[in-house]
Amino acid sequence: MNCLIFGPNGSGKGTQGSLVKDKLNIAHIESGAIFREHINQGTDLGKKAKAYIDKGELVPDDITIPMVLETLKDKGKNGWLLDGFPRNIVQAKKLWEALQEAGMSLDYVIEITLDRQVAKNRIMGRRLCVNDPNHPNNIYIDAIKPDGDKCRVCGGELKARSDDQDEAAIDKRHDIYYDTESGTLAAAYFFKDLANQGKTKYIELDGAGDIQSIKQKLADQLS
Repeated sequence: MNCLIFGPNGSGKGTQGSLVKDKLNIAHIESGAIFREHINQGTDLGKKAKAYIDKGELVPDDITIPMVLETLKDKGKNGWLLDGFPRNIVQAKKLWEALQEAGMSLDYVIEITLDRQVAKNRIMGRRLCVNDPNHPNNIYIDAIKPDGDKCRVCGGELKARSDDQDEAAIDKRHDIYYDTESGTLAAAYFFKDLANQGKTKYIELDGAGDIQSIKQKLADQLS
């Protein structure tokens, strides 16, 4: 099985992605890791990408798409879940064309929907336990709301990540994601149109629900 997953920061995309990975026994491939691995390994594509990154420029799609495709073929031989790419409508179209040319199927596209303000609140509401950062605490989510200013799991001290409190950075990321004309949601909707044509399957999940109910709904729709 080969899958794409879309969802804004704060939607629980990582949690649901882990479910897909485990249920289908496929590789979870994140776009950021693709760049890091190619650059660290010194591949030809990695060297080309690094030249742009070092100048603070975006890596062109004619470098990014082959890099993504190569990683999918290498690490996703038994199936893959691609997370964090494509980020815009142009990349979506080019990725689809590349998959078709490579003879690779796209079995599922998963979109986790979430109101923009709710997503922002969830990011800014995250708190990290000094004893164990995996203890879930969020001041805006009732199910995992901290015990005052202490970790709900162990009572440890809580801290907020500085980047979680950077409203300007959050807004910038969300500007790209929620753009239905040319941004990430436009990319998701491109695949939704393909699903309407019977070329893939599109699963839409309401990210406002609790984690377990979302997990169950997703598991029920994956075969």
